[in-house]
Amino acid sequence: MTKIRVAAAQFFSGTDPVENLALCDAHVRRAAAAGARLVVLPENSNRVRDYADRAECWTHSEELSGPFVTGLRATAAELGVHIAVGVDLRGAEEPVVHIASVLIGPDGDVVGVHNKHVLWDYEYTLFEPGDEPYRVFDTELGRIGLLLCADGIVPDTPRALALLGAEILCNSLNSRGPDEFRVHVPLRAMENRVWHVAANTVGGPEHEWPWMGGSQIVAPDGTRLADAGETEPGVVTADIDPGAARDKRMPGVADVFAWRRPDLYGALARPLDEVPAAAMYGPAPAGMPPRPLPVAVMQVSFFRNTEWTVRRALGQIAHAGRSGARLGVLPELFCFEPGEVAADPARAASVSRNVLARIADACAEAKTWVAVDLVEESGDGYHSTVHLLDDTGATVHRYRKTHLTDGDRAWASPGASLAVADTPIGRLGFMIGDEVWVPEVSRALALDGAELIVHPTTWRTPDAMHVAATERTEENRVHLVSVNRLDDPAGLGSQVLRADDFVPGQPIAVMRYPTGYWTRPGFEEQLLLELDLRESNDKMMGHHLDPLAKRHPHLYGAIVEDATG
Repeated sequence: MTKIRVAAAQFFSGTDPVENLALCDAHVRRAAAAGARLVVLPENSNRVRDYADRAECWTHSEELSGPFVTGLRATAAELGVHIAVGVDLRGAEEPVVHIASVLIGPDGDVVGVHNKHVLWDYEYTLFEPGDEPYRVFDTELGRIGLLLCADGIVPDTPRALALLGAEILCNSLNSRGPDEFRVHVPLRAMENRVWHVAANTVGGPEHEWPWMGGSQIVAPDGTRLADAGETEPGVVTADIDPGAARDKRMPGVADVFAWRRPDLYGALARPLDEVPAAAMYGPAPAGMPPRPLPVAVMQVSFFRNTEWTVRRALGQIAHAGRSGARLGVLPELFCFEPGEVAADPARAASVSRNVLARIADACAEAKTWVAVDLVEESGDGYHSTVHLLDDTGATVHRYRKTHLTDGDRAWASPGASLAVADTPIGRLGFMIGDEVWVPEVSRALALDGAELIVHPTTWRTPDAMHVAATERTEENRVHLVSVNRLDDPAGLGSQVLRADDFVPGQPIAVMRYPTGYWTRPGFEEQLLLELDLRESNDKMMGHHLDPLAKRHPHLYGAIVEDATG
């Protein structure tokens, strides 16, 4: 184990690039004096963006050979440190400007440049997104991947870099949203099991929407090793072992790379206009009427014995029908106690057949649809399978869990499809339990046109709910209904997240966080919500950013190829 010290600095760059260079130099020196060998600085450290148009942006932007980058190269060489800094760089011809991350080595040489692939909203009016293949840079500190801000509010860039072998993600941000600190930065570390060093702008002259700071250093397990806070300039450091990022095991779950199913992710690499979601890009059509779907979260799972539990579920279905629900969702393997299925999957499959028949009758009587996760036997073995039953009791769709945890592998066989069910009540996608940690699952479902993702689950940690599930809705703009067991290890309730329409003038926190609804933990109850499927047909995260339409599918080879083969 070889540890190195890394640093993230946060500050506000004004309108004078000379002063900003001095500001960057001072922060790098402070970090180096504290022993840091890698220092990450914010996006557009060279100059605040107060540009009226692209021509003005070009005028005030930098050349790679210009005084700002050259000055930092001299600082890096003098101090013998690596610097990753965000700089707005001129492109090949006027008025093209890229938002760039420049990695400088301890000898002062430029190791590499990454042009931001996914821009944040207004940036599309001033800058051109990069379209170069992803690169990971081998350094004496470890393998470094570069990204910038909105590159990380969607899963594709961090995932591609991690699959290419990045051990450390250097993320330069210029964010006014609270979601970077709370969701995007920690999740990109956790779901890829990499180190994440993120440096954001903080403060600034604007009172309404100040830059949010929150610079941090996050370990592969999501532990926040250092945190600069959200209000003041400063530098934070932490000691990390880059080699630890080669261990991709998430304890209690799986190896997060080995359980991937690239054979199921083809939609991610298809051209933008060749996926079903292409019809959903942009804002919802002006003439599209509301499409309300009353959904019942039926939080009931094993308690006392199987029969008691099943009767409670049947009562929940009847109550949902009386309340006007069109769809009810039950938790993961709801009628079995922990460990019961693995101990005797044949018996669990037999019990499941009986339970499924009783639930079908209840659906027909209540005139409502139900999604229920049970054990299914097939010629391939046993599966954790979500059965979607319609309001006549007929099974109209099955989803067999495709990404198996270490515990699942003791008894289950994986499914072979992530298909969306196109039904009279909406286009429904499905995932089960810890599949929430696999960004490709919800991404593939969203690209296949899902308007709502049904998620029977057992929360293992608070991060699974508050970070991973929250991100799946935000990065795909799709409703997510996560229904949790009463005996989950995290002691949480169930959660429903709305896709939400983008509405001009929204406070930035409302714009960037999906609306959430929760039940109480460990308590049998039912939450009835009316979700408007029209909202899932509004893919805008702002005036210009559609997180599905602004992807770069031709660059996602690392995501859809089997690296283990």
